[in-house]
Amino acid sequence: MMTSRERLLAALNLEVSDRLPATTHHVMPYFLEKYMDGISYPEFFEHFGLDPVFWVVSHKPDTAAGDYYDPSQGNPGFLQPRYVCSDNWRIESEAIPHAKYREVRYRFLTPSKNLSMVLESDVHTTWVSERMIKEKADIEIFARYAPAPLCDVENVNKQVEEIGGKGMIRGTIPGFDIYGQPGCWQDAAVLFGIEALIMQTFEDPEWVHSFLKIIQTRKERFINSLAGAKFDLIEHGGGDASSTVISPKIFDDFVAPYDAPLIDLMHRNGQKAVYHTCGGMMPLLERIADMKPDAAETFTPVGMGGDVDLREAKKKIGQRMCMIGGFDQFHYFIGCSPEDTRREVRRCFEEAGEGGGFILSPSDHFFDADLELVQAYADTAHQCLY
Repeated sequence: MMTSRERLLAALNLEVSDRLPATTHHVMPYFLEKYMDGISYPEFFEHFGLDPVFWVVSHKPDTAAGDYYDPSQGNPGFLQPRYVCSDNWRIESEAIPHAKYREVRYRFLTPSKNLSMVLESDVHTTWVSERMIKEKADIEIFARYAPAPLCDVENVNKQVEEIGGKGMIRGTIPGFDIYGQPGCWQDAAVLFGIEALIMQTFEDPEWVHSFLKIIQTRKERFINSLAGAKFDLIEHGGGDASSTVISPKIFDDFVAPYDAPLIDLMHRNGQKAVYHTCGGMMPLLERIADMKPDAAETFTPVGMGGDVDLREAKKKIGQRMCMIGGFDQFHYFIGCSPEDTRREVRRCFEEAGEGGGFILSPSDHFFDADLELVQAYADTAHQCLY
């Protein structure tokens, strides 16, 4: 019988494990507080008998460039890094009264021009309500002054040692410190807005390319600092690069040319990459595989707004990379019978499990779930034997 770590890594290496590996993509603090009396992340996996995935986020400033940790930041939140700033990029935050949400304005003070961004939060999550890049010339301010974080390899490895081989260790290419995501296109969409970014691919494609190159250069610096970090998998990409958001042509012209070189750079620094598209994937499957990540996720089914046919996806790319996801948590973690949940797990295994290389997981995170159904999910995966 394999350990959880052995089982997950076997699937990542396209090998057959003893049974279907089953995990989840993030365990949200809201869910743990509301449904499980605030138990810890490791206790969640132990409680249900799921294969643990541990997320490690540890950034540091490039002190040689004069960067330092933001002294005004409080304790980092869920999967939040410590912010990096400099004398030419200082961060101020201000709470804004709001009737419904927690709202915070961030100001970025530079010698040339100050930029700003507003985040809103509720008990579930946080989102951007005001974009930082408001004028096209703002990307030059961003490029000139915004520090790029490095990986704190020593701290990462210390955390990995404390975890002690109990599961897979995942990290992520950093997005913009205040609110960003791993992929170049995805980070640009966060900073400028996805609708506006799509329009600019038609109206001013050279500006979009310039923007993406700035973001790519920042991420290259982080990836080049990853050597020696004991991650098992690094997340790349983002849902705004899915086929339910953009066309295959935009993917070819503006996503792959910037994200694929970062995957290659991760490999050269001894890391494996998973490409995350929480949305439509079917028209992009071979394009994603051509970027040569070691895994892809989330294989969101039609019932959740995606378009994935797991059987067809396995046929097209299952021999080229590990597949992670495929489970419909909206319909089978709440409001159904345990047998419905068990049937959904077996469907995923039958359609994508053959020959290994498949990790069962909800298609991205979830907030609400019936504990009985989460247990049925885990127990049924234990019965899916190779």
